[in-house]
Amino acid sequence: MTAVASTAAPTAQRRLWLRDRAEAMTRAVIGPMAGFALFLLVWQTIAMLIPAIPTPGVTWDAAKVLFADPFYRNGPNDQGIGWNILASLERVAIGFGLAAIVGIPAGFAIGRFAAINAMFSPIVSLLRPVSPLAWLPLGLLLFKAANPAAIWAIFICSIWPMIINTATGVQRVPQDYLNVARVLNLSEWKVLTRVLLPAVLPYVLTGVRLSIGTAWLVIVAAEMLTGGTGIGFWLWDEWNNLKVEHIVIAIFVIGIIGLLLEVALIQLARRFTYNEE
Repeated sequence: MTAVASTAAPTAQRRLWLRDRAEAMTRAVIGPMAGFALFLLVWQTIAMLIPAIPTPGVTWDAAKVLFADPFYRNGPNDQGIGWNILASLERVAIGFGLAAIVGIPAGFAIGRFAAINAMFSPIVSLLRPVSPLAWLPLGLLLFKAANPAAIWAIFICSIWPMIINTATGVQRVPQDYLNVARVLNLSEWKVLTRVLLPAVLPYVLTGVRLSIGTAWLVIVAAEMLTGGTGIGFWLWDEWNNLKVEHIVIAIFVIGIIGLLLEVALIQLARRFTYNEE
């Protein structure tokens, strides 16, 4: 009787495990597939009601032609979508990198020193809500060229989340950590590298993740206004050419690249986040 009961228990546990696995697979695979199918159905319905909107099939055919040769060059204003994507990513990388070089140390200083916090917190609070595109004309005035002006807009929109999240992280470091550092007579550099940086790193990475998402949003709008090359300029140029299917493709491309950047930074944040368990 005992042997039968002991055999039945693992069988029941295995069934429960299989049921949980099936539910997890349903949520992970079938759920997104059903949502995407519903999205395509709604899209198809709208396209049937509004003939100017391309259907999913027409858009797919146009995408196959478009990505068959994404890196062609027929002059400065006629380049494949691949070159335009790379141009946008290059601007984002430069502006975002400059923002990280300036914003992360500034956040540490604002969070660490009360005097600097009192000086610069009002300025950050004043300038942070300003739309990044409001800075674009000033960038054109300063740099006299569209490319550095777009990078300037990326820099401005990327710096605030880094400053704010880094400063918040520094201010939330337990005072006991700093007291121990004071007892050990650690230099300010050692306090920064051995106490503050490990504790603040999750906040820094959160700021970085928010900044890269904002930067990718802003570069598309900035390129629409400045022209030249880039996915934003390409999208606007396709609108002028009345190629609506290419506009839809550009929307998907922008969304996919933004999603990939977000996922990459989330994985990086998880890699460097310490969880006390």
